[in-house]
Amino acid sequence: METILVLTHTALSNETGADTGAALTRASLEAMTAGKELAAQLSASLTIGIVAPDSVAASAAASSLASAGARLLAVSGEPFAQPRYASDAAALEALARTANASIILAPASARFARVAAGVAHRLGGFIDTHITGLQIGTAPGAESIEATRWFYRQRVEAVLTRDVRPWFLLLDAGTHAAFAGESASAQVEQVAAQIPALRTTVSGLRSPAQGAQTIRPDAKLLFVAGAGWTKKQLDGQAHAPEAGDLILAFLRVSGASLGSSKSLVDQGGEGQPVLPFLTHLNQIGQTGSTPRHAKGLSTCCHGEEPHVVGWRFIAQRRAVSLDPNCGWTRGKADVVYVADAFQVMAKLNALLEAAKA
Repeated sequence: METILVLTHTALSNETGADTGAALTRASLEAMTAGKELAAQLSASLTIGIVAPDSVAASAAASSLASAGARLLAVSGEPFAQPRYASDAAALEALARTANASIILAPASARFARVAAGVAHRLGGFIDTHITGLQIGTAPGAESIEATRWFYRQRVEAVLTRDVRPWFLLLDAGTHAAFAGESASAQVEQVAAQIPALRTTVSGLRSPAQGAQTIRPDAKLLFVAGAGWTKKQLDGQAHAPEAGDLILAFLRVSGASLGSSKSLVDQGGEGQPVLPFLTHLNQIGQTGSTPRHAKGLSTCCHGEEPHVVGWRFIAQRRAVSLDPNCGWTRGKADVVYVADAFQVMAKLNALLEAAKA
């Protein structure tokens, strides 16, 4: 019989704005939902492992999970206040050995993604990453767990099943609803982790200013800029500097995340007008990332399949284009505004600034 362990961690203080990281990250809560659903399907026992900076934070995090009816384990202490390979790997190994779990689910956060493979190796298990779905197999015989993931820039979907245990599964964010149970008192078992000699010290954090940051995975809206922003406009001239000002102003007042088509980020090496704040990290689509924001707004972008494939998990799609026959109008967007994106974004920025004031 399977035993399921869900690994979670609290948010850093700079992520929550609080003095201490007492709240679980959203990705952890999504992994909690996946674990609870899988345990119910398998009638398996469920254990939750928490990594927290201290026992108070661990108890606060556990109280939000008390309604799940699972066994609660925690590794806490000053060494776990900040991400570090040596301490985090020791924490996950201790939680996994204490739970004696055969299936271990964890969010694919930056903190866990870099240590999970090493922990799986220590336990003699196997790991699969970028998991987007879990279900029970329909093959005759014993029930098997099937994990779904995407390959080759989300163009190929695979269903995986393995006999090796423990089986680590890193879950992509945005593929499950965040667990939202009622807070209650919970009994937490503290687990001691054998931490090796630490050779690194976290002296502080440096984060980009809000106005300079363009990639915001937790934003509700993804704003995508296409190559049309740097092309000649109605007056026969290109207005790349004005385009950059409009886009940055919208990101500032809306809190949206910025995406880009490959053609736009490639223009810098071709001697054409560019938006200086764009990099290949902003690139989405077949050759870039697959965002998971609730809404997406495409501007000056052709919207053909190589680009739209990156919008696979976006629920509401809108586009602004002067071309009424662009790719977005052929069933790829919920709403298409046939208008000049420069005028639309200038008016939208003015409305948002007024509402904010």
